[in-house]
Amino acid sequence: MATTLLHNRIDHLEERVDLAAAFRWTARLGLHEAVANHFSLAIDAAGTRFLMNPNQMHFARIRASDLIVIDADDPATIEGPDAPDPTAWGLHGAIHRRCPHARCVMHVHSIFATVLATLKDSRLPPIDQNCATFFDRHVIDENYGGLAFEEEGERCAALLADPRHKVMIMGNHGVMVIGDSVADTFNRLYYFERAAETYIRALQTGRELRILSDAVAEKTARELETYPGQAERHLAELKAILDADESDYAD
Repeated sequence: MATTLLHNRIDHLEERVDLAAAFRWTARLGLHEAVANHFSLAIDAAGTRFLMNPNQMHFARIRASDLIVIDADDPATIEGPDAPDPTAWGLHGAIHRRCPHARCVMHVHSIFATVLATLKDSRLPPIDQNCATFFDRHVIDENYGGLAFEEEGERCAALLADPRHKVMIMGNHGVMVIGDSVADTFNRLYYFERAAETYIRALQTGRELRILSDAVAEKTARELETYPGQAERHLAELKAILDADESDYAD
């Protein structure tokens, strides 16, 4: 009964549940780093009001009702009792202000994406189908400037101005993924980490890479972008598993 009453008065419940599921599954996959990473989801038409994880809360514990609401246009947000992590405010606040196409924003320090971000050449070549997904659809930040407080956040947000770029490889830092929804963004995050792992492991062989032509890579990327319902089904299946194993995520 208590959960039912909570759900009757909580705003943006569906969005909260989806985002909480993404946090839980990210923890299961080990893509997060302690309590240092952040996801956000716009909840208004302008994209400047958004849900975000509470400051310093582990992804594995986050519930739908735990998510805080942030106003990217209100600097006083950083001073309140439920203030977000300052770097989350700097980075996600700037992206939601400057990039209305970025409805959902996920930032992690996942291992293989971060390894890619440490290479002098951080491009992800299309060596398989997963890698081809991101052909000409990622941007590389070559100018890491320290923790993502407000000035650094604004600089990073400017790199995502082109809606074609859905992934930012944050040189010397990690990865930033944007999308239209939680399902769209989490699916992209998942496949980017898998693609980065394939590439890094291929490099470790020391053998010559078989790289797809630009034409085939672009064709594959377009086909995957329009593949019907894949991201939504991916998230729905993850939620079904969570419903059976740790249903408190939706509380």
